[in-house]
Amino acid sequence: MKIARFSHQDVLRYGIVDDGELVVLEADPMFAGFETTGERVPLHDVALLAPVIPRSKVVCIGKNYHDHAAEMGGEAPAEPLMFLKPNTSVIGPGDAIVRPTTLSSQTDFEGELAVVIGRIAKNVPAERALDYVFGYTVANDVTARDLQRTDGQWSRAKGFDTFCPVGPVIETDLDLAAASITTRVNGEVRQNGPVSDMIHDVPALIAYASSVFTLLPGDLILTGTPAGVGPFAAGDEIEVEIDGIGTLRNTARDA
Repeated sequence: MKIARFSHQDVLRYGIVDDGELVVLEADPMFAGFETTGERVPLHDVALLAPVIPRSKVVCIGKNYHDHAAEMGGEAPAEPLMFLKPNTSVIGPGDAIVRPTTLSSQTDFEGELAVVIGRIAKNVPAERALDYVFGYTVANDVTARDLQRTDGQWSRAKGFDTFCPVGPVIETDLDLAAASITTRVNGEVRQNGPVSDMIHDVPALIAYASSVFTLLPGDLILTGTPAGVGPFAAGDEIEVEIDGIGTLRNTARDA
């Protein structure tokens, strides 16, 4: 089931995607279930928004694919390499990624699978971790690469406003073993890799993150990116596609 958060006639709503229409829900399904209003709205009449706005945090995992760790000049860490993005970095499909050109000269894309947490999670064992997942969406872990190198820690490089596009929908039932990530810039494929190549899988990441801090409903875990990351410029269109979820599209502009 695909869940969309959308704007229609200046009202923010939620709906279930059904072919070319949205079956309108009474409220946010993460908290209110899947009760419908009886309305159906054509998809082409709405503006899709970020399907979730994290209540507290975006948890990110670095170097979680061997090939990406190698292209970044090192080996993958033995434990998940975890960092945070602020929830103010989140934008939705179609929103502009703003390159902070007064502070950075290289802004890179990183296509990723994002896990949407559906229940309060603390010290969750890996064998029960998927019980805490509401669904999955597509993310782009945008990075000011030059600042990442110079700062040492990654908060500034990863945390600018607009640096966490997510969408277009939440898929509640994703076959992780069959999914792959493809990133395109202006239609040219730059990344392509199966989700199954992750070093630390989704249950392991939930267990690891929840051992450090409490995960709240709506929090996101970005699970890492395959090889092929690289820069983009103002005017470029960046597409991240994951089988079974859809394609997240954003265009870049300079600040």
